[in-house]
Amino acid sequence: MGLTALLAATPLLVLLVLLGVVRMASHRAALWSLASAVAIALTAYRMPFGQIADGAVEGAAFGLFPIVWIILNAVWINKLQRASGHFDLIGRTFTSLSPDPRVQALVIAYCFGAMVESLSGFGTPIAITSIILLGLGLAPLRAAAVAAFANTAPAAFGSVGNPIQALAKATGYSEHDLGAMVGRQSSVIAVLVPLFLLLILDGRRGLREVWPAALAAGVGFGAGQYLCSNFFTYQLTDVMAGIVSVVVVVLLRFWQPGGARSEPEPEAKQRKIPPLPLLQAFAPYALLIVAFALVSVDGPVARFVAARGTSFPWPGLQIRTAGGTVPKAAVYDLNWLGSGGTVLLIVGVLSVLILRLRPGRALRAYREACAQIRWAALSIGCVLALSYVMNLSGMAVSLGAWLAGTGGVFALLSGFLGWFGVALTGSDTSSNALFGAMQVAAAHRVGMDGLLAAATNSTGGVQGKAEAMQNLAIASSAVGLTGREGEILRKVIGWSLCVLAALCLLAWLESTSVLDWMVVGR
Repeated sequence: MGLTALLAATPLLVLLVLLGVVRMASHRAALWSLASAVAIALTAYRMPFGQIADGAVEGAAFGLFPIVWIILNAVWINKLQRASGHFDLIGRTFTSLSPDPRVQALVIAYCFGAMVESLSGFGTPIAITSIILLGLGLAPLRAAAVAAFANTAPAAFGSVGNPIQALAKATGYSEHDLGAMVGRQSSVIAVLVPLFLLLILDGRRGLREVWPAALAAGVGFGAGQYLCSNFFTYQLTDVMAGIVSVVVVVLLRFWQPGGARSEPEPEAKQRKIPPLPLLQAFAPYALLIVAFALVSVDGPVARFVAARGTSFPWPGLQIRTAGGTVPKAAVYDLNWLGSGGTVLLIVGVLSVLILRLRPGRALRAYREACAQIRWAALSIGCVLALSYVMNLSGMAVSLGAWLAGTGGVFALLSGFLGWFGVALTGSDTSSNALFGAMQVAAAHRVGMDGLLAAATNSTGGVQGKAEAMQNLAIASSAVGLTGREGEILRKVIGWSLCVLAALCLLAWLESTSVLDWMVVGR
């Protein structure tokens, strides 16, 4: 069993070595890893080459639609805001909440970063917030570390729920059940992240002086995640969490941190922002909430959108489970109208009108968005193709069976496996696609709830965002520290592992009678 698991893990080890040691570009590393998976599936697992090819093509197709489709239109909206100049107004709004730079950094990196993550993901929030933090006067190394670590809180839901969709496809569980379970776990962890951010920002003094603001932001963020993922729609979880976390605004009306060391703002920066430009700046987020509410909450619009979608077995792919059924991964869902990417495209078109951009400038922004994500799109397609080959050939089951040999300890290891996947690939979406089925297979063998194991992969995975090579590269290049990624890593890895340990303990308690009431369906 150990040798079989080692053979099944070879594609993942290839990906790890090429990314972490050789430092090869992620899309090239994914291609080599996919090639090794094809060779193993063909020779060791005796999967016919035609079936391997069909599975890989379906995985790549799922990577392009809906995942890359979502990312493309989300990045476009962000570029529209920046092209119109309204994105800067959002930053000014958040920085005006407090004269204390630690509170400003907390609100920008944590609250505002979550809103950007809900639209873009894949390192975009790290790049944007680190630049803003640098403008506030933070040292480059600290700005990069804060931006990278803050991005861990919202990443479980990523770009409009992309990680949850990938996890549902890999495991066969309902997207809504997975979103609800991830929301219950991440809402607890969300309270811890801002407190650790203060330690990165200003050590123990920062925690001692500013903890009420951090606690308010964390509790608000966690409450927003839980309520939206469990009672509304998981696609908007990060948007709602970012908005609710700004309850810190209410707190700051009655309290300011002691030991504030900021200088009075110049008179130009103290001027109030006119209401109309401010409404225009936040309009895309408001439209996003309304649009997803219409297509997600049961009603005439939601039913109309659902009726336009279709599902079909992937042509030529003839795969059966041990029980003789067709696995969910072999069925392709084409919900073209209700896809998050289509909703984002509609919101983007409306945003062009609201932001008063010329059509030519909007189209140029779309071309810029295509250029920006082209390598990420190739990486995602290759990683999803890799995950489909591993899942459909039986490699994921082999790894799960071996992990099941750890018995009850597996509940403690489940979150670490997700962390490893994200640290490896830089994406919670990719990690869920790679390890989701493996987690469920191992959970069933040890008597753990499969839904809990799948959700823990996503929630634990986000702590690896701060250690992923591509995210470290984005943070370092944004603040002018190219080549010093190792310094940023040393700045964040200890705190990241502390939060991961808390999540692993939470997952283990959820697998026992102590906290099993937190599991969806119990």
